[in-house]
Amino acid sequence: MSINIKNRKASFEYQLITSFTAGISLVGTEIKSIRNSQASISDAYCLFIEKELFVRNLHIAEYINSGYENHEPKRDRKLLLKKQELKKIHGKVKEKGNSIIPLRLFINESGKAKLEISLAKGKKIYDKRESIKENDQKRDIERIKSKRL
Repeated sequence: MSINIKNRKASFEYQLITSFTAGISLVGTEIKSIRNSQASISDAYCLFIEKELFVRNLHIAEYINSGYENHEPKRDRKLLLKKQELKKIHGKVKEKGNSIIPLRLFINESGKAKLEISLAKGKKIYDKRESIKENDQKRDIERIKSKRL
């Protein structure tokens, strides 16, 4: 069973520049909730706090079978990256219009939770219209091909 939680709005709302894979610092029963696919990254975003990268609004639901001590669902979680990657990202984020967004939450082969993040620039309204138009054209072409077969 593979866990792969995606942020579907990311490619529509943002123009993705580069992506990185980061580990997440988890506590308690958070990994069990992720393995049960009880997480959401649709509202999440990343920010720097004193030269460290954190993800905010990553919702990991409370684990049902835990005792009285459970984790907070929307706490800030530290992302684990190499120093040179952090410096590179921090330099790019200082530029106007760039932000860091999570694309995908998954569990790798060794059983560790990873978050794929991307350096992104927000799309303008006309860019969004253009991407909708392209998707509609692709869909129409596929319909025509399937009717001919």
